[in-house]
Amino acid sequence: MDNNSYCEITPEILRLAAMSEKAGIIDTELFTKYEVKRGLRDLNGKGVLAGLTNISDVRASEIVDGVSVPAHGRLFYRGYDVKDLVGGLPEDQSFGFEEATYLLLFDKLPTHDELESFKKMLAGYRTLPTSFVRDIIMKAPSKDMMNTLARSVLTLYSYDERADDTSLPNVLRQCLQLISLFPLLSIYGYQAYSHYHDGNSLFIHQPVAEKSTAENILHILRPDSSYTPLEAKILDIALILHMEHGGGNNSTFTTHVVTSSLTDTYSAIAAAIGSLKGPRHGGANIKVVRMFEDMKQEVKDWADEEEVGNYLKRLLHKDAFDHAGLIYGVGHAVYSKSDPRAVIFKSFVEKLSQEKGLEKEFALYSLVERLAPQIIEGERQMYKGVSINVDFYSGFVYNMLGLPMELYTPIFAIARISGWSAHRLEELANNGKIIRPAYKPICQDREYVPMDKR
Repeated sequence: MDNNSYCEITPEILRLAAMSEKAGIIDTELFTKYEVKRGLRDLNGKGVLAGLTNISDVRASEIVDGVSVPAHGRLFYRGYDVKDLVGGLPEDQSFGFEEATYLLLFDKLPTHDELESFKKMLAGYRTLPTSFVRDIIMKAPSKDMMNTLARSVLTLYSYDERADDTSLPNVLRQCLQLISLFPLLSIYGYQAYSHYHDGNSLFIHQPVAEKSTAENILHILRPDSSYTPLEAKILDIALILHMEHGGGNNSTFTTHVVTSSLTDTYSAIAAAIGSLKGPRHGGANIKVVRMFEDMKQEVKDWADEEEVGNYLKRLLHKDAFDHAGLIYGVGHAVYSKSDPRAVIFKSFVEKLSQEKGLEKEFALYSLVERLAPQIIEGERQMYKGVSINVDFYSGFVYNMLGLPMELYTPIFAIARISGWSAHRLEELANNGKIIRPAYKPICQDREYVPMDKR
């Protein structure tokens, strides 16, 4: 069977798919009747309580006179406001991703000596098995780097003599190795695809032990390994802001669910990667960039509020861009008045836009940030407030850094593996039950019909 026929959607497949769709549709009124929280969230976006965590806290409301009201969002890692973790970094070229990773894993801010020892440990793990790049990454490169990343993670199972050992010391060792290796697996996977599919030159730079995760990403990716201090700094900030976001986000909840079955680390993390790949989760910043590229073509005067506003209304009316009726990068499942990650990120984004000579593009983003919530609230029935989220600016940053779009979501994974690791360790430490929520069956009992009577 050739590749074309293997991937062909035949008329018989179409017929069976229609049957499957019909069998799968459930009357939406039944969800209300049985008080099922679709997406495990209520109308206000509040998630169904499914567990406890000591790792992070996502706050979007406050209690006023005994009533919960929307508030500006705040994000805490192990009790520390992420704004303070970012703001506490010295003005020099020091980087904070490794320090924040230490905090998430061990519930304490490291001393100078503890941090240096931890960074040396991560650097020591930043080496792939012999011939792994040649035998695994270079063969059958995928056009989607998240698939490449998941495949590489699953393959590392074969190189681990203690792969199925779920004791905490062994899982910690595995997690530290994956935290160290994610940049290599992601970028080498992209380089292989870029070479074999696009005909570009192949660059496989070795990581530098003394460099931070953010610096190594730029060093490994770029042909000349060069970057400015501001570029590395803002990428480090992006990693910190993306590394953790509570136990209920889709990929982290996936980590808890799969870990609760006591499967191996590689399977659990590969499952989380599969979750993050979804455009409703990790791929949103790509949609934001593409939306703005379309906007810049359609809008003649980027500073004209009326013209920009009309384009945003066309988006909501499914009359522009991808006709999905969405303004990408605006709105969040939890936050209403503001996403603290976007607020923190914006000042750094402005500095980078000035370094790159893209002030007009930044001004357009700022204008959309101001107009979009007003337009959405005027056009749609809202159960809670709406504001931009972290994806709104992250794609713009990655674009300014010259990162290929294929790596936008893997960069997210490079950051989030720290959070996934902390949650996997927390799930194992508490030795909880296998996670098994209930689904209410609504099918009717039927009598079996023999073949000759159907």
